[in-house]
Amino acid sequence: MAVRIRLSRGGSKKRPYYHIVAADARAPRDGRYIEKLGAYNPLLPQDNENRLVLDKEKVSAWLSKGAQPTERLQKLFANLGLCAAPKMVEQPKKSAPKAKAVERMKEREAKAAAAAEAAASANAETSESASEAE
Repeated sequence: MAVRIRLSRGGSKKRPYYHIVAADARAPRDGRYIEKLGAYNPLLPQDNENRLVLDKEKVSAWLSKGAQPTERLQKLFANLGLCAAPKMVEQPKKSAPKAKAVERMKEREAKAAAAAEAAASANAETSESASEAE
């Protein structure tokens, strides 16, 4: 039986409140669970102590037994030092720039570098001519 530590939604429409539960991975989101581990209220401010109420000993016990937290809970647990932070992908391949866009960006960078080099050489020439005039 694969056990997941996940959020079980409660609260009314547009007012979410979550219970943190250890549940069988095949069970529905708000369905049967093995044990309740805490609560999460995303509507409270970040610094409020009641935003995340957690029984750390139970969570540690489940993690040591091999339970896998969801990505959202893994982030929250990482802030508390209970597990390692999940590896986040900065930019998915699907939204990465295509070949022509990359080519245009390289051209712009080359033009900007050439313009900066021209400006630097022009400044160097004016400073040399000014020093010769003295």
